[in-house]
Amino acid sequence: MSFMKGDLLSKTRKLVKGFAKTEPVWLRSMEKAPPATFPRAQNKLRQITLPEDAYVNKFYQKHPDSKFEDPIKVSGFDPPAAREFAWRVLELKEQGVDEIDAIAVADSEYRAERKARKQAYARLKQIPKLQGKRLPPNPYPSAVKEIQAEERKLIRDRFFNPQSRAIVERLKAERATMLMDRR
Repeated sequence: MSFMKGDLLSKTRKLVKGFAKTEPVWLRSMEKAPPATFPRAQNKLRQITLPEDAYVNKFYQKHPDSKFEDPIKVSGFDPPAAREFAWRVLELKEQGVDEIDAIAVADSEYRAERKARKQAYARLKQIPKLQGKRLPPNPYPSAVKEIQAEERKLIRDRFFNPQSRAIVERLKAERATMLMDRR
């Protein structure tokens, strides 16, 4: 019945009319009081666009590496650098600055901030080096390195967890018996 168009009532009517099915007991009562039909949604869904989306795209064209360095952190409260850039451009445009100049100013501010971050971490590393201590973790790690650090724990766990080892040994034994059975 899935190839036919319509709801349950119209499909059943067609099958009964074509003598493909006997008339069910509930058909006449359902014809007298048919179920409610709801209007169907339009097939076209409009894409949600924000005023700053055009500037976010321009930012990513200018700084393609930033897609990986400044990702959207779902659990964080800080917006990504691209959104901050776009908001700054919109703020400057509201103040009456030309669009090209606003983009240039926001871009120079972004570059200055990144340079300041790198210099701050370089200064932060110099102190433990002079004291002979271990270096602190980078407060501004790249997204790729954060993901790799999370995965590193799972990789180590795979080799040293006794439960994981037992599962691997069981799978190896099952594979060996399967290969023996094939012979």
